Amino acid sequence: MTEHDTPKVVTLPKVTLTEAQLAHLGEGVVAYLREIDSDELKGRFANLPELQPGTKLWALFAANGQPILLSDTRATALAGAMENDLTPVSIH
Repeated sequence: MTEHDTPKVVTLPKVTLTEAQLAHLGEGVVAYLREIDSDELKGRFANLPELQPGTKLWALFAANGQPILLSDTRATALAGAMENDLTPVSIH
């Protein structure tokens, strides 16, 4: 772009989603990756063994919040997303 070019503005149509559509947005496509404290895991992962309080782990969740996997390393959690053909997104 030169100093004489005017940037083009593109207006996209407004999209309205129902609550049900929003709940399924990104399903099967996106997963979110988050470092999580062992105390937060209670009730999120079925059959989770007892963990030392304060243990930091990496969790991968589906777009709808359903847990997919739990790992002690970020790299393994990312690999899990890739193996499931999901685009990982980090949540801070």
